[in-house]
Amino acid sequence: MRRPGGIHRARRFAAGVAILIIQGSCIAPAAERSATLPAKPATKPTPTTTVPAKVTPPSASAANQRLLTQTSFRLAGPMIQGGTVIGTVPAGTTLLSFNGAPLPMTADGRFLIAFDRDAPASATLSATLEDGRQIDEVLTVAKRAWNIERLNSLPRFAQPSEEFDRLRPAELEQINAARQISVNSAGWQQQFLWPVVGRLSGMFGSQRIYKNGEAGSYHSGSDVAQPIGTPVIAPADGVVILAADHPFTLEGNLLMIDHGMGLNSAFLHLSRIDVRVGETIKRGQRIGAVGMTGRATGPHLHWSLKWHNSRIDPLLLAGPMPVVQ
Repeated sequence: MRRPGGIHRARRFAAGVAILIIQGSCIAPAAERSATLPAKPATKPTPTTTVPAKVTPPSASAANQRLLTQTSFRLAGPMIQGGTVIGTVPAGTTLLSFNGAPLPMTADGRFLIAFDRDAPASATLSATLEDGRQIDEVLTVAKRAWNIERLNSLPRFAQPSEEFDRLRPAELEQINAARQISVNSAGWQQQFLWPVVGRLSGMFGSQRIYKNGEAGSYHSGSDVAQPIGTPVIAPADGVVILAADHPFTLEGNLLMIDHGMGLNSAFLHLSRIDVRVGETIKRGQRIGAVGMTGRATGPHLHWSLKWHNSRIDPLLLAGPMPVVQ
């Protein structure tokens, strides 16, 4: 015959086991929890003001603790011809360069790089730290297969007219001057929108080879076919750096917006421009309307992007064209 005390101890032991079983079924070990919990959604970076390439890293705080302990570059974006990449520098970086040229970064260490349509197979990022050490990272840039069309029976183009020769130099001067303007905008950090949704009638990077193997210029942007008057919106925040007051010979009514860090958009063949030079533009804001001014065979928007002297593929920045309902 068992003693009453033994019964009580047995009941307490059984209860303890039950509690452990219940707790074990609801709460995973710390290591397991960190592996199974879904990742927190990415938050859009707080707009920052760009600073010269030489900066002093921010003081220690909970918000920038990750930056202060980061020992290598962090990069996000397609390492491919025509692609753009947003990065964060290693902790303690005071100077940053890309292929040997100084590169600006924000106060919290973010920066932008991009790869031209014909970019070589590699590129180099270099960070100089406070203690004098240098961190180099060689990036592998993937090559793309471009759509090349051969028109062996046709000449490259008709001879330019006297009027074209007279007008074109001044137009190019305006375009080049606009691209020299540097603005403070955080638009380059945003998810870009398509300025017009519709059928893609021309793809970035495509090229024609004419009679005698003479190569024409490759297509510098994306063409979206839509009727004249269709609204055009800003793909990201920025500042207007050019708003043509008359149609250019090739581009027609031309609008250009700088998104900061050397990244700018150009919108060609517009029927109307709704903004003015120097105006600050918000992502999604109406900026003009589709047209067929300049050298265009039908109504469409030509949207091109440049990062300094590198031409960028809009499709890689804005993503696939949304399905038209």
